[in-house]
Amino acid sequence: MLTVQHVQAVVSSYHDTSDGQSLKSQELILMLLQHAPEPFSRSQFTPGHITCTGLVLSPDRERVLLVHHGRLDRWLLPGGHVEPQDEWIWDGARREVVEETSVELHPVAVPLLASMDVHGIPTNAREPYHLHHDLKFAFRAAHDEIRCSPESRAVAWAHPDEFDRYALPASIRHAYRRAILA
Repeated sequence: MLTVQHVQAVVSSYHDTSDGQSLKSQELILMLLQHAPEPFSRSQFTPGHITCTGLVLSPDRERVLLVHHGRLDRWLLPGGHVEPQDEWIWDGARREVVEETSVELHPVAVPLLASMDVHGIPTNAREPYHLHHDLKFAFRAAHDEIRCSPESRAVAWAHPDEFDRYALPASIRHAYRRAILA
């Protein structure tokens, strides 16, 4: 069930000493969960809120699913805000992946927490600058079929050899390596 205590347990279970960025983010996320009145609310801007991302491996486990984010004009993993109907924290990532790409995912009870990343979101007409405390969960696609939603400019499967071309940040690269080893 989606409770602060459950998400604290999920976040605390992450132990990858080779991933300094996730470990730094882990501390910030745990502080948010402990002290923020509404850590899952998309309208809590100070100090930010929890978001969920899906790192989707292709059926052959050699590529990762990306979306070209319309507002940020960057290639990223599909993901977004936690919604009240999300029963478990990873359900937010699963829901966002399907909404943004229409990919069919292999069922998995508890997906791997592949990494964490706290990053800034620029100001827009509706929101001030704020932080997304992002949890990246790993999934595997049942097939290669994907479709772009109105939220994105494009969707693509990317092989690690193409990560530089897509200008993927270190957090995505590390999450990919962790996911393929699981």
